Amino acid sequence: MIRTLTVLFALACCGLLRAQEVGIGEVQQVATREGVSVPIYTYWRNDALATVVLFSGGAGGYGKIGADGWPGSGNFLIRTGKHWTGFPFNVVMIGRPSDGIDLALGSVRTGEKHNADNVAIFREIKRKSPLPIWVIGTSMGTISAAAAAIEDSEKLVSGVVLTSSIVAYKVPGAVPKQDLERIRVPTLVVHNENDACWACRPHEAKNIADDLKNAPLRKTVFVSGGSGASGDPCEAMHHHGFIGMENEVVDLIAAWIIKPKE
Repeated sequence: MIRTLTVLFALACCGLLRAQEVGIGEVQQVATREGVSVPIYTYWRNDALATVVLFSGGAGGYGKIGADGWPGSGNFLIRTGKHWTGFPFNVVMIGRPSDGIDLALGSVRTGEKHNADNVAIFREIKRKSPLPIWVIGTSMGTISAAAAAIEDSEKLVSGVVLTSSIVAYKVPGAVPKQDLERIRVPTLVVHNENDACWACRPHEAKNIADDLKNAPLRKTVFVSGGSGASGDPCEAMHHHGFIGMENEVVDLIAAWIIKPKE
C-alpha cells in the first residue's frame, strides 16, 4: 500500500510526460441505440499510446463547455482533463445519453441500455484510433467502468482504473457486487485513505482486487494528502474527489497505464 507518492519527476525522467500546449477538444455525438445519441468530448494526440475513457460520478456527464473550450464539471476526472493531455493519451469524456436514462442509479449503469451506449462509443473510438482503450471511472463512474470491462464481449477494453470506488453493498451495481472475475485486463484500484463517503469506505475498497482473479495484473494504491476539503464528503471537492492532490493522482494513474505492474 502506497500512502503518499509523487511520480511526476519519475515520469519526466523516463520521457513519459511530454509537455505541449494544451489545445481544445471537440464534442461528437455518437449514435448508440435507436433514436439515442451520447455526446463525447474528445482530445486526440498524434503521438498517443492509448485512449483513456473517463466516466464521471453522480449522474454522469462532463458539464457545460467553458470559455476555455473544456468541460466545466467539478468531477475529479473532468476537472483534471487538461492535465491528462500532458501524457501520451487520447482523452474521451462520456456525456449523458439523449434519452435521459438516470446514471445516478447503479442499476442503470450496469443495465443493457448503458452497456449498449458504451459499446457503440468504444467502437467509434476504435474507428478513430486503434490504440488500447482504458476505461477510468470515479465514484459512481466505477460502476460503469467495471461493468464495461465485464460485458466486453468484443474485447474493446484493454485496461480498467477504478478511483473512489462505490463499495457499499446497499448501492445497486456496487463494484464488489459485480462479477469481477470476468474482468480479464489489467486493473488498477486507487482510493483515498481519507475518503469519508459512506458508500466508499476505504477498508472495503481494500478487498476489490481480491475478486479480480482473472485480471493479468491488478494493483491497489491508497493515497493520502491533499487539502481544502469542503462540502459533502461524497462530492468532488472532498477527499473523495482527491481534492488538493488531483494532479498527483492523475500522474500515478498515467504511469501505471503506460507500464502496468504489480
